[in-house]
Amino acid sequence: MTTAKLAAAVLGICAVVTFGVTAAGANTYAQSGPLADVSAGPDPFASCTADDPATQETFSTLYPSAEPEPRADINPTNPLNIVGAYHQDRWNNGGDRGLVSSATHDGGVTWNRVVVPRITKCSGGIFDRASDPWVSFAPNGKLFGIWLVFDVFDGHNGILVSTSPNGGDRWSNPISVNVDDTGGDDKQSITADPYNSNNVYAVWDRFLSPPSFTANDHGRFHARSYVQQIFFSRTTDGGASWEPARVIYNPGTQQFTIGSIINVLPNVTHDLVDGFVEGATQGGKSRSQNVVVIRSTDQGVTWSKKSTVVAPLDLSFPGPFDPDNGRPIRSGGLPDFTVDPASGLLYAVWEDDAGQPGTDEILFSQSADGGSSWSAPIKINKTPTNIPADDQQAFTPTVKVAADGTVGVTYYDLRDNTPAAGLTTNYWLVHCHASCTSAANWSESKVAGPFDLEQAAFARGYFVGDYEGLVTIGNSFGPFFGQAVSRAAGNPSDVYYTRLSPVP
Repeated sequence: MTTAKLAAAVLGICAVVTFGVTAAGANTYAQSGPLADVSAGPDPFASCTADDPATQETFSTLYPSAEPEPRADINPTNPLNIVGAYHQDRWNNGGDRGLVSSATHDGGVTWNRVVVPRITKCSGGIFDRASDPWVSFAPNGKLFGIWLVFDVFDGHNGILVSTSPNGGDRWSNPISVNVDDTGGDDKQSITADPYNSNNVYAVWDRFLSPPSFTANDHGRFHARSYVQQIFFSRTTDGGASWEPARVIYNPGTQQFTIGSIINVLPNVTHDLVDGFVEGATQGGKSRSQNVVVIRSTDQGVTWSKKSTVVAPLDLSFPGPFDPDNGRPIRSGGLPDFTVDPASGLLYAVWEDDAGQPGTDEILFSQSADGGSSWSAPIKINKTPTNIPADDQQAFTPTVKVAADGTVGVTYYDLRDNTPAAGLTTNYWLVHCHASCTSAANWSESKVAGPFDLEQAAFARGYFVGDYEGLVTIGNSFGPFFGQAVSRAAGNPSDVYYTRLSPVP
């Protein structure tokens, strides 16, 4: 059977079952594939002692088999090949014991789970912990993964990049893009240029003062010299070598950046647009925050010196919380960005308290001029407003564009919260097919749930990820996301994949 025929067969593998769907100004979506637990299986680090877990547990809490924070991509040479990476065995105060990826070659029916090698001591590497996995396919089918690594007994940390030549079934030993003793790297992402297989872009945030510190030294946020800049590296030879890491954006002292994501525009020069949060601090507390972008017109050689504001983040933003007990839900509060390769439209989504303090919502904006100007933000989550305000919270949005131009955004919300059943949580897809700057043109389809978020690892909040994954297969969306399972049964959270397709 040819790849094209197999893809068609997979797309029709399950009868379309509609559920949890509203139709406001657009056609609806429903599940057209199985809900697969892509992280199922025994804990690969259960017997590992190389990272001295006994000593770490004197100041940390380990959640074995917790598998949060996935990011995924689809192979442009084979739509049946999807790969996502995620944490394995999450610690409460940062990072995990190692990183794992899951790959499918049949469109999501079966999955192959592998440990990413030589990232942490439990996977044959030298670092105690890892975090923030991110993957991206080049147009020739080569897969790139980027990983944050760090120690907990000193400030040794870095950014590593691995590659996979066979769609995620095997990973290379990693290359160090940045390794030092500052302990300051954070929230990296990687983007393979969809128009040039030789070019891949890595970007991350880095604390630069004090010049060295341990993970527990919060005094760095109060230092007058505190700054958190954007660092960048790229390869122009398909990953054989990487340019020295360098600063591409300096917000100034007592300023910070976090959550950079690079998209490549479909214009003649294939400009790069990096979207992130920029803010100011005073005494370790945020004074202002904005969703912003910067741009490069020469594939990352130079960047705009001043950021363009997409929208301000509401200063009352405390992040989502559990209405049952008041404990926080960790959602990251980071924006997500994507670009439509056909139209060139840029899209940004983020969570905010803009409507009512304590009621988180998902906001959307778009740019038709490469990020120079942005539409007024609108609320796009369809969480009912006739329920208690504390149950109206929506968080952790992810955005992608389907082949027909449909914009899809996934997120969690608490609309069905039932305290007797824990923190009842569902996962949703909202989608827009035209004039997306009007909230009336967004419709909603249910992805998965309910599940009890209180079963997830508690890592500065109930935690299934600061971000999630989402791919597109033709006109369908493929959410790749975390769900809490059962902490009591030794399985706090797993990673799942499913497909939602248009309903005629």
